[in-house]
Amino acid sequence: MNIKSNIISPMAISLFLTLMVYLLPGSALNTVFANEASAQLCKPGQAFNKRRLAGGQVDNICEQYAGKVMLIVNTASKCAFTDQYEGLESLYKRYRDQGLVVVGFPSNDFGSQEPGTEQQIRDFCVNTYAVKFPMYEKTRVSGKNADPIYQALVTTSGSKPRWNFHKYLVDRQGNVVESYSSMTKPLSKKLTRKIESLLDDQRAGLDL
Repeated sequence: MNIKSNIISPMAISLFLTLMVYLLPGSALNTVFANEASAQLCKPGQAFNKRRLAGGQVDNICEQYAGKVMLIVNTASKCAFTDQYEGLESLYKRYRDQGLVVVGFPSNDFGSQEPGTEQQIRDFCVNTYAVKFPMYEKTRVSGKNADPIYQALVTTSGSKPRWNFHKYLVDRQGNVVESYSSMTKPLSKKLTRKIESLLDDQRAGLDL
């Protein structure tokens, strides 16, 4: 009997769990559009204070990235989608000078796939994927104890994270414009085209 053939790798388990999540009723494989009437994440005076990953600096997310297009992502180091870090960093490098910022929130909520300390997470991101986009403290992103910024993201978008690497796209005015499932790759055409349109809208406004 070949014992090795009966051992299921953690990555295979992760992929199986991911597929099961998206096969559940009500799962959203496609883009979810925010309700324009209530899509404002960054309201006047709104404070979402978050500490930098394995650091002491605390940022008010809305103030820190005011006027920028934000792609907010809940991340994990031991997930079938972990290699999306590479695409997220490429996306950040491609568009950051035009006003895009990728904002990462490591979370252990799904499949316990972010079990490490913040320093371990930071080292993994930097050493494995050369991540330079801003990463923040380990964060609860689902359920009744979700962090306030994620409660607001769910409320404004009508879409909650169902797994790691769920993505929210926020325009320069602080409105959640779209939400993308984990299945959407960072460099997919539907995501990059939407980002470009939001960046172009700002440039068009400045030309008037």
